Amino acid sequence: MSTTDPKEKRKSQFFKKLRYWFKRLAQLTQLKEDTDYEATIDNITKSVAFQGMNLWILFFAIIVASVGLNVNSTAVIIGAMLISPLMGPINGLGLAIGTFDGELMRKSLTNLVIMVVISLLASSLYFLISPLSDAQSELLARINPTIYDVFIAFFGGSAGIVALTRKNQPMTVIAGVAIATALMPPLCTAGYGLATFQFRFFFGALYLFFINSFFIALSTFLFVRYLGFPQTKYDEKRATAVKRIITIFTIIVIIPSLIAAINMIRETAFHTQAKKFVTEIQETPYFTNRQVFNVDRQFNRSEPVITMSVVGAPLSSADITEIQQTMRTDYGLKTSKLVIKQTGETIDITKQNEIIENMLDKKDEVIRQQDSVIEALHSKMSNMEQSQALSAQIAKELYVQYPDLESFAMESIFYSNPQTGHNETIPTIYLRWKDGGLHKQSEEAIVKWLKVRLEVDDLKVIH
Repeated sequence: MSTTDPKEKRKSQFFKKLRYWFKRLAQLTQLKEDTDYEATIDNITKSVAFQGMNLWILFFAIIVASVGLNVNSTAVIIGAMLISPLMGPINGLGLAIGTFDGELMRKSLTNLVIMVVISLLASSLYFLISPLSDAQSELLARINPTIYDVFIAFFGGSAGIVALTRKNQPMTVIAGVAIATALMPPLCTAGYGLATFQFRFFFGALYLFFINSFFIALSTFLFVRYLGFPQTKYDEKRATAVKRIITIFTIIVIIPSLIAAINMIRETAFHTQAKKFVTEIQETPYFTNRQVFNVDRQFNRSEPVITMSVVGAPLSSADITEIQQTMRTDYGLKTSKLVIKQTGETIDITKQNEIIENMLDKKDEVIRQQDSVIEALHSKMSNMEQSQALSAQIAKELYVQYPDLESFAMESIFYSNPQTGHNETIPTIYLRWKDGGLHKQSEEAIVKWLKVRLEVDDLKVIH
């Protein structure tokens, strides 16, 4: 009777499960069974054609995208990307290289160049006549491509070609690829650079367009080969040459974007560490009697600079050297330069705070005084309104009692006697009769009546 080694048994079971899961994974990821070779080749070949409808759609899409970039509208830009026919010639290039179809390659290249030229001309024309000339964030976002744009183009193009090769093409995927790969906005940005003679925009955006186009075509080529599309004419030497050319071009395209990505990561790390350094250094004894009131961070590849404006007791050269050493060793800012701008005089921070508090108190006092004046003015205006209403009512009553009275006015007037130095405000009335004469008895009666009516002891009359 033989016995099985438990270790061997466990090992056998492990490999059995591993083979099962590999088989299961292969079933889940298989693509060839659902590939529609004839329909895919036919669709891509038709989309390469550039005349009639495709030409007009491209022109309209370019104008829409240019407007979206000009007014900084993401929604408008997305709409332009959805209707753009630029994907056709790029997919055609990938298919032509993968199937060794020389005629399709020539046609795809020719039409792609024509599309690019028309796109640049249309967008340049728009930006020449547009009254909005400032570069918005949507334009600025397309002049510094990085390795991440390579990833987006490659994997977006991969999703696109996989969707195109299915028997039931998922249009939502194809639409999503058009948005993700963003072929239209870089061309419009390049047109903006031409129209405004800002060649940084032109070359940066054109490089982004080239990245997107190249890696979409590369992903199409790889999946065409992987899925086993039928080849029109296979030549081993030509196939080897194509592989070498693709490899060289891939490296050439990736290197600048990789450098840009490294610079972007370095810049982000610099700003993060610089903020941390400035915040924490102010909690150290170096800044007990000092205060940082402004910080400026400038990144460049050779020597990033942090500039701190400090008020308070001046730091010595030794203190500044120690702070810079701390910045470089403890915060990873080894190549950064620290510049500390000082007031050049000793300032007592406590005294400075007292001065600020006194200024604020004075400001509050001024505000209170202004509020008092405003309140007094409001009160005076209210009294004037009441006085006007009373004067109007008295005038009506007088006109009824004295029909010969032509006009009447009443006002409180300030009287000053320079001999006695006596000052007082006395109600004063203005009377004018229709015959222009003096009506002494009537005026005396009016004065007596008004003293009672207004409850005053004195009242003057002016003719």
